[in-house]
Amino acid sequence: MMPRCAIVGSGLSGFVTYATLRHGTPGRRGLEPAEIVVFGDEADPAGAWRPRAEAIRQRRMRSESDGHCYPTSFPGLAVREAARRASLTPLLRSVADRYRPTVTEFLGHVHLLRASCGWDESFVPARIERVRAIGGGFELDGYGPFPHVLLAPGHPGLALPPGLDDDPRGVHAYEPHEYARRVAVVGAGMAAATEWLNALAAGSEVVSVRRREPARRPLNVARPLFTKRGLASFHATAPAGRGELLKSFGAPSYPPGRAWDVPLARAACEKRFHVAAELDSVEQVICATGFKRGFEHDPLLRNLVREHDLETHERWIVLDRDSTVPGLTNATRTLSLAGVPGQWAYPAADTLVGMKYAARRFLDRVERCPTR
Repeated sequence: MMPRCAIVGSGLSGFVTYATLRHGTPGRRGLEPAEIVVFGDEADPAGAWRPRAEAIRQRRMRSESDGHCYPTSFPGLAVREAARRASLTPLLRSVADRYRPTVTEFLGHVHLLRASCGWDESFVPARIERVRAIGGGFELDGYGPFPHVLLAPGHPGLALPPGLDDDPRGVHAYEPHEYARRVAVVGAGMAAATEWLNALAAGSEVVSVRRREPARRPLNVARPLFTKRGLASFHATAPAGRGELLKSFGAPSYPPGRAWDVPLARAACEKRFHVAAELDSVEQVICATGFKRGFEHDPLLRNLVREHDLETHERWIVLDRDSTVPGLTNATRTLSLAGVPGQWAYPAADTLVGMKYAARRFLDRVERCPTR
């Protein structure tokens, strides 16, 4: 059996796509492991995500009831936890959009799904840096050709503020670290908020260095953008307006609630937490500044744009609504982007829900291909 699909990237986005391809759709069987090739740096789908979560001592997922890697929305982790605990609480929380599994539960779910879906049979340890379009498919650094390819390269690297890349006091929040007596946390998003509490719990005095107040919302993208109506409005927005919307969605935010507000207010009263616009004399600088942004920072995507003269808008590759690359996708071949690079089609593309959005549309194109 010849491979029909290739997934470039062995992280969570590639994993979600693989599980979706294996599952198929009602009335049609999924693909066999021999029909799919997964290229990546390591076989563990959570291999890149896990150490980042460990570095910031993350305990719960920010995602809600659909925040899992199963190919169908239901049953998700809430249903399985409810059955295991013989309790309705996870289901009630899910209905109210308040169910957030623990990191341990999520990682266990990834481990079990990996063992059952055939992932390791399809994995090839290789880093792909070039995609070449040929008649009826794509070659990937000499591998292939493959009629259908989905690129899920993940984040292109950690971002550090100017001047802090060589500061001996500095460490990125997603790198292993402890906490000094007096700590500055640069940034104001979810990772920064988590680090404020971590450092305070470790007995540190914390300075939150930020230029503006963060938004307070449960998810990193406004909830209406996860709905059909909100997504249709997003797709109808002109390129300039869509770019501005994507920039606004990337602004710092963390969830509302007493779990954050109470310890921060208590620490402020104790003179152990305050906000500043600039760094001062601290012993440690934790950069909770996320990742580099834009296709130019990723060699695979940069080469793809330059060698195929793809349309871009600022830091985004322009995509069709189904996450495919215009001009390189037709009735017999598919090139899709998933995860972070797929934001032009789905603003929350780097969430598990967004990964499924791209994966399901990729599967639809594979199933409709006349050579299937």
